[in-house]
Order: sequence, then structure tokens, then C-alpha cells
Amino acid sequence: MNEIEKIKNLREATGLSFNQIKKALDEAGGDEVKAVEVLKSYGTSVAEKKSSRELKEGIVDSYIHGNKKVGSILELHCETDFVARNEEFQLLAHNLAMHIAATHPTDEAELLGQAFIKDPNVTIQDLITSAIAKLGENIRIGKFATFVL
Repeated sequence: MNEIEKIKNLREATGLSFNQIKKALDEAGGDEVKAVEVLKSYGTSVAEKKSSRELKEGIVDSYIHGNKKVGSILELHCETDFVARNEEFQLLAHNLAMHIAATHPTDEAELLGQAFIKDPNVTIQDLITSAIAKLGENIRIGKFATFVL
């Protein structure tokens, strides 16, 4: 597989920029698996740098299960209204609301440590860290609640 195909595959899998992926592939000697690890460490580094930024915007999202007996609502904070209106940010909020409805976490620490229901290989913290790297802003979960009949 040539480098362009590797970059395309990683771009589809991660949503990160061409330059970030190219740099990670170069650092990993062309190995896609190692490049994914490099990209994860890059995401963590970006999230740490942005963690002190003030969160002035965000959205409220909800999820109601098909049986209409379980639902959740959450606040997801970001820095700007530009990101708050971003489709990927809004999908993240909805996926988090769905996850909360399914797992009923009691607090943020418990939620962040849970394996994501759509991909058990990824924690909720990993999901948020990845979104921070893609969107370039600090993102944090605010209040959330689960409702069960």
C-alpha cells in the first residue's frame, strides 16, 4: 500500500488533518498501526494544552431510547459557537447522551472512564480527546442526567 492510500485510510478513520497524519506516518516509519498510536499521543498532547481554555459555548443534547422508557440529557461545553454548531461536535453530544442513557453513570469521573458503547476499545475520555484534536478546541462534559421509567 502506498503512502497516499495509508494517509487516506487514516484520514477516514481519524478525521485528522493531512499534515498531522503525514507527520505521524513519517514518525512511525510508514506503519499505520504505529501511526495511530502517534496520533493518539498527539491528541492527548493537544487536549492537555487546551484544557485551561475557557469554555463559553456549547449545546444541550438528549437521547430517548426507542422504548420511550429511558432517556438522558447533557451539556457539552466548547470554546466557540462555531464549534458548537459543527456537525461533528453535535454528533459527539448525541453519542454521549446515548451512552449516558445506556450506562447510567453517576458522575463525570465514572463516565469518562467507561468504554464507549459503540466501540468498547475507546473510552469516553478517548472520544473527547479525539474530538479536541479534530476540532481544535477544549471540550468538556457539563451536567447530565438519566431518566428511567
